[in-house]
This record gives sequence, structure tokens and C-alpha cells, in this order.
Amino acid sequence: MKSTDDPYVEELISNGHSDIGLWDNGSWLQVYPEGIKELLLRIKERYGNPPVYVTENGYGDLFNTKKNKDEAITDKKRKRYHELHLAKVSDAIKAGVDVKGYFAWSLTDSFEWESGYTQRFGLAYVDYDTLERTPKDSAKWFSQILEKY
Repeated sequence: MKSTDDPYVEELISNGHSDIGLWDNGSWLQVYPEGIKELLLRIKERYGNPPVYVTENGYGDLFNTKKNKDEAITDKKRKRYHELHLAKVSDAIKAGVDVKGYFAWSLTDSFEWESGYTQRFGLAYVDYDTLERTPKDSAKWFSQILEKY
């Protein structure tokens, strides 16, 4: 089934309201953790609670040539982004949604089709000159969470 054939698909039409979100990162992405919970609950209600994998959720920092490697590795906003979103995923699970997995976008900083190398989404910092990879603070935070399970 294509999304255009799905009777539950709603077309978004501008309503003159401003973007939602706690903060933005200078790009088209807005941070709205409550939205992931709302979406998961909607999937449960409308589609009979199928198993769900959140396969791509993440936060991108605009590439700043003035930031040194140490500053880029200290990615407090990305860590906070995932903390807030995982808390809402947990709320959805408590409400009975069958969430089977959550995958951070992305493991490493990479080329983004629309943005090239201007944003960094990775849990690991990539030095684009040497291709050296260094775990960011958000990756260390994820490791601590995974050790509990």
C-alpha cells in the first residue's frame, strides 16, 4: 500500500501557525519530543498496534568551522534530544505501544543528501580530513544506557 492509498493519511496544509519545537539547530529540523509519542500512539490506534521500529531519529548540528574537535564532541544538545525523545518513547511503551527498537540517526557524521557536509548528525565525530572517528559524549551516554539492559 502506498501512503497515497492509505485512508488515514492527512494532507498538511499551511494554517498560518509558526513552527513547533523546543529549540532548533539552524536547519529545517525542529525539536518536538511529544510528537514521537503522539505518532506512536496513533500507529497503535489506527493500525492495530503493529511492532514498530524507530529507524531514524536524530539531531544535527550545523557544521561550524570555528568549532574545534573537542567542542564538537561535547554535544549536549544531541544527548538532551535523545533523552527527551526516549522518555516519550518510554511513555508510549507504557501506554501499550509495541516498540521493538530505536535507532539514533546517525552512527557517524556523514554526507547528507540535501545538506552535504554542513550538518553533523553522528554519535561519532568524523574528521573529514583524516577520517578519524571519535565517539561524542552522546555516544558515551548511549553506551551507559545500553549497559543497563
